[in-house]
Amino acid sequence: MWDAASAWFDEQCHVRAQDSNQRNTGPPAAERVNLTTHPRGQPLRMFSSVAHLARANPFNAPHLQLVHDGLAGPRSSPAGPPGPPRRSRNLAAAAVEEQYSCEYASGRFFILCGLGGIISCGTTHTALVPLDLVKCRMQVDPQKYKGIFNGFSVTLKEDGVRGLAKGWAPTFIGYSLQGLCKFGFYEVFKVLYSNVLGEENAYVWRTSLYLAASASAEFFADIALAPMEATKVRIQTQPGYANTLRDAAPKMYKEEGLKAFYKGVAPLWMRQIPYTMMKFACFERTVEALYKFVVPKPRSECSKPEQLVVTFVAGYIAGVFCAIVSHPADSVVSVLNKEKGSSASQVLQRLGFKGVWKGLFARIIMIGTLTALQWFIYDSVKVYFRLPRPPPPEMPESLKKKLGLTQ
Repeated sequence: MWDAASAWFDEQCHVRAQDSNQRNTGPPAAERVNLTTHPRGQPLRMFSSVAHLARANPFNAPHLQLVHDGLAGPRSSPAGPPGPPRRSRNLAAAAVEEQYSCEYASGRFFILCGLGGIISCGTTHTALVPLDLVKCRMQVDPQKYKGIFNGFSVTLKEDGVRGLAKGWAPTFIGYSLQGLCKFGFYEVFKVLYSNVLGEENAYVWRTSLYLAASASAEFFADIALAPMEATKVRIQTQPGYANTLRDAAPKMYKEEGLKAFYKGVAPLWMRQIPYTMMKFACFERTVEALYKFVVPKPRSECSKPEQLVVTFVAGYIAGVFCAIVSHPADSVVSVLNKEKGSSASQVLQRLGFKGVWKGLFARIIMIGTLTALQWFIYDSVKVYFRLPRPPPPEMPESLKKKLGLTQ
C-alpha cells in the first residue's frame, strides 16, 4: 500500500515538473522538486517522508526494495530526471545501530570497559569457587583428593555444602580488581601500541599487538589480585586456619607481614601473564577466523545475539589453551601460598614434571567455561552501554595497494 501510494505521488511530481518546465514559469527545477510542486507543500512533504520510511521498513518486499535502491532496473514511470539514490534498509539499520554512547578510545570508553571487566571476572570466578576449591586441594594434597569427583565427595563429607563456598569473598574482591585492570588496561594498551605502530604495521603485527597489550595489562592486574589470591588459597587449602576473609587477612599479616600477600606475585605473573596473552590473542584471532570461515555472513549483517554466540564459542576455544599454558604455574602458586618459607623454585623442584599437571582436567573445565563466560559478559556489557565494538581487522587500503591487491 505504501509503495503504491509513494509511486503515485512520485508520478504526480514528475508530471507537474514537466508541465512547469514547458511553461517556463515558477521557481527553478531543483526548488520545485524540494517543494513537491504543490501549493500545499507541507502536508505532501510530510506524507512523502512517511512513505519513504515505510519503503525502508524491514518487511518491505525484496523486489520492490531493489527497485527503490536502483538495483532491479527502471520502474514504469514517466521520463524525467532521476531522483536521489535511496538507501537500502540494511544501510538504514546500520545507521541506527551506529548510535554509540561514546567515542572509541575515549575516557568514558575505557572506564566502561573496566566496569565490564569487573562484572565479567568478579561474577564468574565467584560462581566457580567450589570447583576452584577442589582444584586447589588436589594440587596441594593429591594423596587425599585423588580426583575431581573424589575431591567434591571428601569436601562435602568434611565441611558440608557450606564448605564448598570457602574463599568466595577474597575471590570476588580480588578478581573484580583483576578484571578492572585486565580488560580496562588491555583496551588502553591496544590503542596505545596501535598508534605507535601505525595502521599498516598494526594490521600486519596484530597478533604480537594483542600479546603485548594483554601482557602489559596483566602485569598490573596481578599486583591488584595477589593479596586476595593469597588469602583465598590459605582459606581453601589449610583446614582450621580461617574460614572468612576477616579472620584470614589479619592473621596472615600478623604472622608474615606484607610479604604474606605478595610473596606469590612472581609465580602469579608466571601463571597469569601467559594465560592472559593466550586468552586475548587466541580469542581475537579465533573471532577473526570464525567470521571468515564459519559464520555464513559478515559480522555487520549478524544480529547482536548472533555476535554474542560467536564471542562465547571463541572464548571457550581460547579458554582451553589458556588452561594448558598456565597450569604448571598455577600448581606452584597453590602450593606456595599454602606453605610458609618455601620459594617457587623449591616447590617446582619438589612437584616435578608430573606433579605440576595434577588437576589439569578440572582446570580445563573451569577455565574453558570461565573464559567463555567472561568474554560473553564483557561483550554484553559493551552492547548494553552501546560502546563501539570494532569488527575484526581488515587489511588497510594503503597496504592493499602496496601489495598489488587492488586495481
